[in-house]
Amino acid sequence: MSAPIDTAIRVRGLSRAFGHQTVLRDITLDIQSSEIFGLLGPSGSGKTTLVKMIAGIDEGTSGEVVMLGTKLPNLSMMERIGYMAQSDALYEELTAKENLDFFAALFGLKGAIKKTRTAYVMELVGLGEHMNGIVASYSGGMKRRLSLAIALLHDPRILILDEPTVGIDPLLRKSIWSELEKLSRQGTTILITTHVMDEAEKCHRLGLIREGRLIAVGSPEALKQETGSFTIEEAFLHYGGAAR
Repeated sequence: MSAPIDTAIRVRGLSRAFGHQTVLRDITLDIQSSEIFGLLGPSGSGKTTLVKMIAGIDEGTSGEVVMLGTKLPNLSMMERIGYMAQSDALYEELTAKENLDFFAALFGLKGAIKKTRTAYVMELVGLGEHMNGIVASYSGGMKRRLSLAIALLHDPRILILDEPTVGIDPLLRKSIWSELEKLSRQGTTILITTHVMDEAEKCHRLGLIREGRLIAVGSPEALKQETGSFTIEEAFLHYGGAAR
């Protein structure tokens, strides 16, 4: 990866508590422009809570998130962020096209641009032939793919994906990753959570999270070299992570 030119996302001293339970503890992190940054950790480690705060959907108990120079949460930033949640936020009684039309209107997409972007994202996720299908009839994997298409629809500067390839077949997953790498080269900053080790290897850098703490940050190769490990999973265990 070429040297990053600036910081797209800056997290400082971010903590989040729900009542007496602290789920994130003093996270400090910089994510560079055009970088594919992966968050890796077991279920319950705090990954989803962290990406929600970075997306501006939730707010920390303490600390701050600054994205593209703007402190979050800030409604003006929503058009610059593509967010795919772990659970699909779709209107199941509508068709895929009607879902896309709704979100296109939210993002101000119209006319030829809307038509071009809709066709592009649906082909990318392999749903071009299912545009008029009622979402309630979609399989779980198809719903994940539609959620990804919606996150990409408005060509966001920052793309935040919470386990986007769960339930997606390996061939399509490879195609999606190829497109993510292309988007990164074109200037999109991508933050992704994953449990899939070969996906972790594709990230430019990784943040390893355990029990709400960031236990290590670095490129996959650097993390393996630092710990004398052959795999990212071994490196994670070395830093004190727990196997899933």
